[in-house]
Amino acid sequence: MRKPSTPHPGAQSSPRSAFYCRCGGDEASQVQRRLERAFSRRDFLQSALVLAAGVGGLSPAASAQPAPSGSATAVAAPMVLRNVQLFDGRRTRLQPGLQVVIEGARIRAVEPQGQGAPRGAQIIDGGGRVLMPGLIDAHWHSLMAAMSMQHLLMADPALIHLAAGSEAQRTLLRGFTTVRDAGGPVFALKSAIDQGLVQGPRIFPSGAMISQTAGHGDFRFLHEVGPGAACSAVGHAEHLGASAIADSADSVRKATREQLLRGASQIKLMAGGGASSLYDPLDSVQFTLPELRAAVEAAEDWGTYVMAHVYLPKGMQRSIEAGIKVIEHGQLTDEATVRLMADKGIWWSLQPFLPEAAPTPMADPGSQAKSDEIATGTRRAYELAIKHKMQTGWGSDILFAPGKTHYQTVRLVALENWYSPLDALKQATSQNGELLALAGQRNPYLGAKLGVIEPDSWADLLVVDGDVSRSLKPLLEPDQHLKCIIKNGRVVKNTL
Repeated sequence: MRKPSTPHPGAQSSPRSAFYCRCGGDEASQVQRRLERAFSRRDFLQSALVLAAGVGGLSPAASAQPAPSGSATAVAAPMVLRNVQLFDGRRTRLQPGLQVVIEGARIRAVEPQGQGAPRGAQIIDGGGRVLMPGLIDAHWHSLMAAMSMQHLLMADPALIHLAAGSEAQRTLLRGFTTVRDAGGPVFALKSAIDQGLVQGPRIFPSGAMISQTAGHGDFRFLHEVGPGAACSAVGHAEHLGASAIADSADSVRKATREQLLRGASQIKLMAGGGASSLYDPLDSVQFTLPELRAAVEAAEDWGTYVMAHVYLPKGMQRSIEAGIKVIEHGQLTDEATVRLMADKGIWWSLQPFLPEAAPTPMADPGSQAKSDEIATGTRRAYELAIKHKMQTGWGSDILFAPGKTHYQTVRLVALENWYSPLDALKQATSQNGELLALAGQRNPYLGAKLGVIEPDSWADLLVVDGDVSRSLKPLLEPDQHLKCIIKNGRVVKNTL
């Protein structure tokens, strides 16, 4: 590099040299972002086409069904589901004697069985089984669930996106027709699913998790931090789009707007420490009040909301004061903070982090100790949520668990520690649907309701072989007990 006569606006200066590095400059950064968007989308779609062609393909019974939901070329025939026990997502009882009529991507009618069917309709006889809405996971990580942390931080982005596409298919075949992605670069995956290139659930994307330096979303290695770091102090997780580090109200506002530009339906902030990160203490409070408010204001200007990762009362209270509408986790809170949440109408997105529902021990002893501490607070958190009649959503938050993502359903069944089976299913259907609707006009699936079986809701349904009013355990074996999966009015699987 040659020394310029005047400083470059984006130059990184060093007291040890008069030379500078252009890779941190504004022009280079803009070019890099354009290339990353172009190439990550191209690489993923190429990978997705390979996946759709047969890598990890559907079972013969599923692949023989109509085109994937979201396909612009296929027109779904009307459909009538009869001879079922209906769980509509709202009432905590099963209703016999009803049939459900689907036209296009929506439910047209829920009516007494025996009514006439539309001309040319496909009739599906449930054989007396349970018909219920598709499941909704309000805290899922589409890119991070099926890969180890090591692979996520080091692997080629194309491989990471391929793995996510394959896992999206498995997620749908477990009966989860919608997920709220709580952090990660899933915009291309969402588009591919919506266009019918790959099978998967509807995705409400958050984009990059916004974190302060040394926060829960700072995944840099120590050699990437400080004066001895490379000229660009952006780690692999930021390059990938999994996280965004911001350290001022203006930086947080900019990072929030960037995720909205990319298509985020809501914003994810790291407002406290966590178990899976190596450096930040669990009891740390992250982001100042002005920084939190900057994200809330930017999100509200776009008609949507902020969700905050946080476990302890101080961080939760600061988040609530800033105007954050959804608290993620909060297992180590106190009763006064729960009472504050209830008074202000804050949503509590809880996960049953119990030892028996953990897919794998953490490799780092410090992280495992933090995880154990969170698990000890889980039971009390649910007890407080019930006592104060909180608006509660359910999520699984499976992370870095290759080969064990089926624990998504294990954590759903774990709700039976506090709720009846149908009350638990209500959380994972209609209540989660209401939570996701906080996205307002940023809701990528506007026009119909999610998580319910009623006229003018999205036609996302499951036929389950097993009495889920007595136990949710049949859902643990989807290959055997999920007889029919319908998403967006199209049959994904039908073994009836």
